[in-house]
Amino acid sequence: MTNPRQKSRAWLKRFRASEDGNVTIEFVLVFPVFMLFFLMTYESGIMSLRHVMLERGVDIAVRDVRIGTIANPTRENLRDRICEVAAIIPDCTNQLELEMVRRNPRSWTQMSNVIRCIDRDAEVQPVVQFTNGTSNELLILRVCARFDPVLPTTGLGKAVAESNDNPAAKGSYALVTTAAFVIEPFQ
Repeated sequence: MTNPRQKSRAWLKRFRASEDGNVTIEFVLVFPVFMLFFLMTYESGIMSLRHVMLERGVDIAVRDVRIGTIANPTRENLRDRICEVAAIIPDCTNQLELEMVRRNPRSWTQMSNVIRCIDRDAEVQPVVQFTNGTSNELLILRVCARFDPVLPTTGLGKAVAESNDNPAAKGSYALVTTAAFVIEPFQ
């Protein structure tokens, strides 16, 4: 009669010597890590693409203002032009906040470090400075766009959503671009 202890030792010895399922165990250990890197790369690529398109939209809108294609720009028509060019930005017109201020290059005053973005909690958005300029005036346009992560539960999307403790953001992140320009004299 064999001892149950000897049976368990024999079974453990066979189990350790067996190579069945070796690849499966490696796959189960390695696949989640690679999948996490893939998802973080995808999220990072989407963030970069959105930022590039936002920059492009702002650059083209600023060029239109500078050369007079958009005469007397308003917040709405600048926002519409940026959204038209940056077509990849989801819900663009409701997610962009524009701030345009005049600056005198000879007596420079620093702009506020507080960047105004859309407050998703507010029914009515607070007033943000938007001042038109005239010929040969220096203007600074700052645009903030709010985005939801594509994959908010994994990797980079989760890190972005968790690190943003601003209640107005509601799990989103902001991309900001700034452009300085001088309006050409048209006369």
